[in-house]
Amino acid sequence: MSLGLARAVALQGLEGTVVDVECHRSPGLPSFGIGGLPDTACAQAPDRVRSAAISSGVPLPAHRFVVNLSPAAIRKQGTGYDVGIAVAALTASGVVPAGAATDVVHVAELGLDGRLRGVGGVLPAVAGAVRAGYRHVVVAQENAAEAALVDGAVVHPYACLGDLVADYRDLADGGVLPCRSFPAGKPGEQRQHGDLADVVGQPEARAAVELAAAGGHHLLLGGPPGSGKTMLAERMVTILPPLTDEVALEVMSVRSLAGELHDASGLDRVPPFVAPHHSASTPAMVGGGSSVIRPGAISLAHGGVLFLDEAAEFKAATLQTLRQPLESGWVTVSRASGSVRYPARVQLVMATNPCPCGRGFGAGADCTCTPTQRRAYAGRIGGPLLDRIDLRIDVPPMTRAGLAGPAGESSAVVAERVRAARAVQADRWSGCDWRLNAQAPGSVLRTSPWRPSRATTAGLDRALDRGEVTLRGYDRVLRVAWTVADSRGRTAPGPDEVTTAMFLRSTAVAA
Repeated sequence: MSLGLARAVALQGLEGTVVDVECHRSPGLPSFGIGGLPDTACAQAPDRVRSAAISSGVPLPAHRFVVNLSPAAIRKQGTGYDVGIAVAALTASGVVPAGAATDVVHVAELGLDGRLRGVGGVLPAVAGAVRAGYRHVVVAQENAAEAALVDGAVVHPYACLGDLVADYRDLADGGVLPCRSFPAGKPGEQRQHGDLADVVGQPEARAAVELAAAGGHHLLLGGPPGSGKTMLAERMVTILPPLTDEVALEVMSVRSLAGELHDASGLDRVPPFVAPHHSASTPAMVGGGSSVIRPGAISLAHGGVLFLDEAAEFKAATLQTLRQPLESGWVTVSRASGSVRYPARVQLVMATNPCPCGRGFGAGADCTCTPTQRRAYAGRIGGPLLDRIDLRIDVPPMTRAGLAGPAGESSAVVAERVRAARAVQADRWSGCDWRLNAQAPGSVLRTSPWRPSRATTAGLDRALDRGEVTLRGYDRVLRVAWTVADSRGRTAPGPDEVTTAMFLRSTAVAA
């Protein structure tokens, strides 16, 4: 009778928990069982482990093996436990020296030929291991560059199980695995989003996009097809500041879990731009799944822009699921198997046509829709979600005069103004849990020293009394007013800034 111990990592969302892979070997009929809530893929590991061990020249004896994945109450999902199970079984069989693998975390799948294969979620798994005090991690070579992004991790990439077992057998007492060299990840293709100078005309919409980027506000663009709504939305990320190290690591962790992180060569600080199709389901938007709860589009857009083109064509229930994440910056997905939480701090940009035919913009428009159809179409976005949109802008069709106008400023010029405005906000809210005006709680903006004077908010107060704005809308107008003031170089919003913020909240055709 022998015992073997190795380590692996269980992921619940982006939270990694180090798992003790315990293996007990005893005489008896040959069998190989796994306990500790394994899913189907994990429960099939014995067949992969036995075949991989034979192919690597270290076959397991024909004994009874029982593996426990502890803590047993956490569900184990996927094939990333294969190498940990193999090392524990080989330790119990006396092939790997006892105690050699107890301080090493293993995250990789095994092929039947003994090769180590990459798995999704390596980045958050390694981060969880390092937080738990385990610095040495064994991964497949294809995941090495991704794992190396975690500060403090000592990455040991291997091509096959045989090489790993050979290194374990060569360890002296108290030794550690050798640090094998591995090729750096290939630089990913630079994501291209064009330049704001590509947008012809539309000075009001360009100003709104700049204002949204400066304060972190959500934006609705309403207008007929071909007016430039999609082009404006795509170019917003070109004027946003680069991501901080912390946010960039969160973004790449979500992408890793979704299987969208390839050839990582370093932290990607370009804000993401995610534009799901209007046929996207609710799980695709906010995350979900029957067995593995995967992140949705709103989490993949964390730190950047979530763009909903043809917003009125989305299912109403799918749109309404965005309300809570937009407020909190997190999305919690609950299933019978458990709940996970993903980051979802995004800037929502929506674009919509004025009516089903798209030609109902402005006086004299050649629209074939009835008034009832127009009202129904405008109401598809829903009041509760619309109330959370700070800026609502009309994007009129292009005219010959607009084409003849001067070229717009480039993204680099506008990005510098956005950076300056955000620097002012960061200084204002230093010591708080937020850095942008759009994140400031309404209760703070309505109290001293941030509360504007009664004369400044007189028009907004009247709108609140008449029921033209909700209290949430009142607070959002104040947030936009502060951003307008920052963009104009003022120390506090005045009546003009509040009036501008109210106007920017009430002009979109879908409102």
